[in-house]
Amino acid sequence: MKAKNTEAEHPWEAVYDKNSRILILGTMPSPKSREAGFYYGNPKNVFWGTLAEVLGKNEPERNMQAMKEFLLESGIALWDVLKSCEIKGASDAHIRNPIPNDFSDIFKIADIKRVFTTGKTATRLFNKYCSEVAGMTAEYLPSTSPANCGMHKKGDFIETWKKIQKYLQD
Repeated sequence: MKAKNTEAEHPWEAVYDKNSRILILGTMPSPKSREAGFYYGNPKNVFWGTLAEVLGKNEPERNMQAMKEFLLESGIALWDVLKSCEIKGASDAHIRNPIPNDFSDIFKIADIKRVFTTGKTATRLFNKYCSEVAGMTAEYLPSTSPANCGMHKKGDFIETWKKIQKYLQD
């Protein structure tokens, strides 16, 4: 019997403050991230290590407070494109009935220079549902998901992620 899509609601608020310069968006937290209680919480997801390497910092401890501080000290806002959807497991390919988050408060408070999305689905969904209100389109970053692990070892993976640096410098 095939597994059915289940309704997923986004469990966390966006992480941002007035000093945030870029916004990084995933699609929707995976079941493992929701279980762990924080963004990119699957131990096999390389998001936090990638971000630390790109920023030349130590990877934050795996708890929400340490990760929030890491992001805010770096000028990074973090959230996901979707408020809710129907999804099978963690597979973006199985997303149905997407409902986007409202980004208006982030753009009112923070001086966001660029929106980056982790993965093609997040990019497509943001550009379809949110770019007009945001006043900008999202720029694709390769996914840090374990499902994309073959890409993580390639040199251009980190190089692509390094494009966030220029938007964090004042």
